[in-house]
Amino acid sequence: MPSKRTARIGALTVAAVCSTVSAVVLTTPARADTVHIHDIQGTTRTSPLAGTKVADVPGIVTGVRTYGSSKGFWYQDPTPDADPATSEGVFVFTSSTPKVAVGDSVTVTGTVSEYVPGGVSTGNQSVTEVTKPTVTVVSSGNPVPAATVVDARSVPDDYAPAGDTAAAGSVNALPLEPAKYALDYYESLEGMNVQVADTRVVTATDPYSELWVTVKPHEHATRRGGTVYGSYTSQNTGRIQIQSLGATADFPTANVGDKLAGVTSGPLDYNQFGGYTLVAGRLGTLQKGGLERETTRKQGRGELAVATYNVENLDPGDGTFAAHASAIVNNLNSPDIVSLEEIQDNNGATDDGTVAADQTVNKLIDAIVAAGGPKYQWRSIDPVNDQDGGEPGGNIRQVFLFNPERVSFTDRAGGDSTTAVGVTKVHGKAQLTASPGRIDPANDAWKSSRKPLAGEFVFHGQTVFVIANHLNSKGGDQGLTAQYQPPIRSSEVQRHAQATLVNAFVNEILKTQKNADVIALGDMNDFEFSDTAKILEGHGELWSAIKSLPKSQRYTYDYQGNAQVLDQILVSPSIRKGCDLDYDSVHINSEFSDQISDHDPQVLRFRP
Repeated sequence: MPSKRTARIGALTVAAVCSTVSAVVLTTPARADTVHIHDIQGTTRTSPLAGTKVADVPGIVTGVRTYGSSKGFWYQDPTPDADPATSEGVFVFTSSTPKVAVGDSVTVTGTVSEYVPGGVSTGNQSVTEVTKPTVTVVSSGNPVPAATVVDARSVPDDYAPAGDTAAAGSVNALPLEPAKYALDYYESLEGMNVQVADTRVVTATDPYSELWVTVKPHEHATRRGGTVYGSYTSQNTGRIQIQSLGATADFPTANVGDKLAGVTSGPLDYNQFGGYTLVAGRLGTLQKGGLERETTRKQGRGELAVATYNVENLDPGDGTFAAHASAIVNNLNSPDIVSLEEIQDNNGATDDGTVAADQTVNKLIDAIVAAGGPKYQWRSIDPVNDQDGGEPGGNIRQVFLFNPERVSFTDRAGGDSTTAVGVTKVHGKAQLTASPGRIDPANDAWKSSRKPLAGEFVFHGQTVFVIANHLNSKGGDQGLTAQYQPPIRSSEVQRHAQATLVNAFVNEILKTQKNADVIALGDMNDFEFSDTAKILEGHGELWSAIKSLPKSQRYTYDYQGNAQVLDQILVSPSIRKGCDLDYDSVHINSEFSDQISDHDPQVLRFRP
């Protein structure tokens, strides 16, 4: 997934002046006595009046947004119709600070528009709005229409209808069935005043003052308070994003497992960073759940501990070295081998041709020593400048750390950024032609993406092959709340090609030496149940060891209310069949608002 600290704009909602669904514009306003908000919203996701100018549409103001580039207000008809599919609320885009207040009775004349947050190319649903408005305040201080209660009973268990194949899989024109599908239910409340109560936080507060809660506390719950994303067909329908119409400073700083006690209420919006969002005029009271960071056990004398840890664009200018070092020493108990992802070059995002990362790595190693850990040694291969994706100028790469008091690295010359590592047989055993080496770096599958780093380690006289990966990001995939159902996961194409190459390389090792100990690990950017994982596993060449955990504990990353697997450690048959495999997803980051990375590290212990 793209980092939650990057690829975001500062405003919570982008301007509603582009990405609109075009429609025929009528030259005369519709009559006020024939048009109400539910007529504007209609019974599908797009308004039957899109492009139409409507006049004197009445309602009560329920929320005012005075910040960002999408200034405006929501208002709602206090006399609803009898159709549960038609929303009674709508957003009025004013572009400047609205001159209305909550409780004002107003009439609005303007043009009905369909705005697609983030642009049509995202595949997002559109938001029905009234634009270029003329607003008349009829009276003030009126009661706000009662908030619709959103809870476990009201939200259906089925997530979304299948899209119309005649419309490329879009659900836009399908009649809403709010009693059958969760996305239809939320759409039927778009723009309306809604409320949730006593909800558990399932994604911590992020830097943009937003968090996620669930109204279904028993839905795929983790023991630490989150909600597991376990398959493409078992969506978590109780998730909803919370933002606030109040001051950012007043927004609660919550971790997973905390609770928003009491009522949280406000208009139901839809944005590009998570879909349906309750923009709260009233926030519940934060009750801390006391979540603590986990610590894995120390490996035994005869156990090899191998870890993977995405340190999120670490460069020498960051202030997180001591915290990362403490995590490795104290929470991970100083693994023998650590595969690091997202190590940047010596000047970070400065794009001046620098590719070396020795300053970055040595600063981390020194911090580990200062934290009481071992003096790790390291191996890596510098990428070709600006060819491996990630933050421009950062030149992220994978790096092996290893504790020389416990394990040795077999150095074999010949590996560089453009030379493909191979496998040979020496004295009946598999051996890499270069160590460290990169897997098929010239292959198009690695275009603008990180190339896997392979190396040979020796522990108690036994060779272990380790392949460090950081596969293609899921950036560009359509969101779970997209108008296309099921959403299109376009990033899989490249990731599947990458997984095919990694599996083929492992297969080459195993054909050379059937009982070789091989580990492929890293940020795979895909789920343990995904086709990417299946391609990596192949016909038994590898097995994702996180599947040794109960389903409720399988997660390494928390995104939009879903605790999910992105980081994996896959093992060859000789390791899996040893019956001494011990796997731990060490939750120190993903569930916390003060995270130093958005990924949780993973640790595998076994006896070679």
